[in-house]
Amino acid sequence: MKKIMALLLVLSVVFMTACSSSTTESEVGAEVSGNASYPMTVVDQAGREVTIESEPQRLVSSYYITSSLFIALGIDDRIVGIESEPYKRNIYELSAPELLDLPWVGSPKDFDFEACVALEPDLVVLPLRLSDVADKLEKLDIDVLLVNPENEAGLIAMTELVATATNTSERGQELIAFIERVKTVLNDSLGDAQPVSVYLTGNSDFLSTSPKGMYQSDMIALAGGKNVAAEIDDTYWVEVSYEQVLVWNPQYIILAANAEYDVDSVMNDESLSICDAVINGNVYKLPAEAEAWDSPVPGTILGSLWLANVLYPDKITDEQCYDLIEEFYETFYGFSYSSITTAEAA
Repeated sequence: MKKIMALLLVLSVVFMTACSSSTTESEVGAEVSGNASYPMTVVDQAGREVTIESEPQRLVSSYYITSSLFIALGIDDRIVGIESEPYKRNIYELSAPELLDLPWVGSPKDFDFEACVALEPDLVVLPLRLSDVADKLEKLDIDVLLVNPENEAGLIAMTELVATATNTSERGQELIAFIERVKTVLNDSLGDAQPVSVYLTGNSDFLSTSPKGMYQSDMIALAGGKNVAAEIDDTYWVEVSYEQVLVWNPQYIILAANAEYDVDSVMNDESLSICDAVINGNVYKLPAEAEAWDSPVPGTILGSLWLANVLYPDKITDEQCYDLIEEFYETFYGFSYSSITTAEAA
């Protein structure tokens, strides 16, 4: 009854369908309408119609991806519950330290339903894998959006959806515009570059890598590289062998930002001694001073920018790279990236 009445009352609705022939279900988001009018109905990234009666003021996120997005949209002051162990995320301490004192609601792998309900949220944003939790929360009249930013289009769609639902569409469009501007810089600068092969490692294991269906593969492509594991059609980390890595023989090896091993351990690994990347010293680790750019957070476009600077330093200069990184964090997170990298170096 609630949804039926809301649909009859809506005067200005942001409404999308999941039936476009060029848009997959994981890429569904809400169109931006400017000033929001409530009640509104949106379609989340699971294809669910969600009617939101009024502008959400009590937000819960069990997913660091959406928590980071809330900060970028300027609504971190509305968050009342956050994922477990937020102290592991440098971005919170740098841009919204108050989040470190909020109650925890678990993680996508171990969501704390009771803790979430106790916070009396009026909007909960969850990853797609928690669809069963969404159903349970909605039975308690708590609005839930399911998101799935596991590729470039999905990240943009998530940003539009959450910004629309929280009445921050203008800020959301600023964020998307910045991402598009960096993409234009990359496309214009790398247009005639010959793609180089890249092997991207996982956090806990060198032999874990990202296949075709993960955001990391898009990150590499935007940087002008070729993900050697893109031939594997999967959507989650896959385990490979040293033999497979040597068959691929990547020109560059890139370690995940939160890798539990370092560049030296890869360079000194005898099993990789005949790999071109090791022979030529082309082994690098993604920066982690602010956040992991090899995950689909709003700042992940900076991972492509940084990687392009590594792969093609004559086309994407250090100055270009770090000027854009500095602008991004000052604009959307309110801190200076150069100040933390300088501190790290000291």
